[in-house]
This record gives sequence, C-alpha cells and structure tokens, in this order.
Amino acid sequence: MDFMTSKTRENLMRAFAGESQARNRYTFAQAQLIAQKQFMLADLFRFTADQEKEHARIFYDHLKQNGAGDTQIQAAFPVDEDSCDAVCLLESAAAHERKESCEIYPAFAQAARDEGFAQIAQDFENIAAIENTHGKRFERMAQLLKSGELFAGGESTQWICLNCGYILEGTQVPQNCPVCHGEQGYYIRLDMADWGLYR
Repeated sequence: MDFMTSKTRENLMRAFAGESQARNRYTFAQAQLIAQKQFMLADLFRFTADQEKEHARIFYDHLKQNGAGDTQIQAAFPVDEDSCDAVCLLESAAAHERKESCEIYPAFAQAARDEGFAQIAQDFENIAAIENTHGKRFERMAQLLKSGELFAGGESTQWICLNCGYILEGTQVPQNCPVCHGEQGYYIRLDMADWGLYR
C-alpha cells in the first residue's frame, strides 16, 4: 500500500502527537508534585516523560523515513484538571496509559499490519506493552498513596532515599532522611526503585 494514502500514516502522526503531549503533561505533573513535596512521584513522572519522548521519536522517525510531509489528523487528547492532587495525577496517567496500551496502539498495529507495514506494526505493539507497564506503575503508586502505605507498611521493608541513596529498614520512613535531611517524599520501597536507578 502507498504510505501517503495509508491509515498508518495518520496513525503514526496521531501517536507522535499523543506521545509528545503525554511528555508535556507528565512534565507539568512533575512540577505540581515537586510543589507538593512528593519528590519520588515527581521523579516517576519525569522518568516516564523521558520514555514518552523516545516513543514520539520512534513514531516521528517512521514518518520521516516514509516521506510523510505535512500530515493532517483529527484526534482527541486528554487535559487534566487544574486541581489534581497526587492521587488524581497518578490515576489520570494510569487511565491514559491503559487506553493507549489496550485500545489505541493495538488498533494502530492491526491497521499497519493489514496495510503491509510490519515493522511499524511491531513498534506499535512493543510500545503498547511499555505503556501497559507505565499504567501499572502509576496505578500501584496511586493505590499506595490512597491506602496510606506510600511511606509506611505493616511489615518491615527496605526503603531508599532517592536524594542521597540511603537505605533503611523499618515499617515506615522518617519525616526527613537521617543522612541528607531530604523530605519524606524522596523515599520509595527498595524493591520498587528500579525505575529510579536508571536516571
């Protein structure tokens, strides 16, 4: 099929636009969370925003390589509420990620495969799987925050301060790190810190 008349061309531009605006939304969320002294959650949004930028690049490269030129699209993109607190930001992000991973990108992958663009279809499928991971991570953090377990747990747990790297064991984290004196919002369970270790 001719790329210039394909649905895949439009879908790539929609995906590029969607990933670009997701990166910006997550950067805005990061700033809100810093203001709320939720530094670890702010870092999670920054980390995810960087991955969304890379997804946008992958889609943009496909557009360039296929000579897409100016591509008109019509699409709906989400806007978060002004009064969103940390839970709201996390739940909203999780919902957006679920929609991409379960609905949007699988449909885009199928269209690309049907039109003979196998590599593009594979990239849509791979990125859908990544977005699924993003959604689960945002959901988990929202659950912990709502249940009061983001910085406390029923049993002894290892925690790491993302500001200085101090690791402590206990049922909850202190208001301030005993080493760097960073605020509680820098702490995360050590077994959940993988995303933070690759900054």
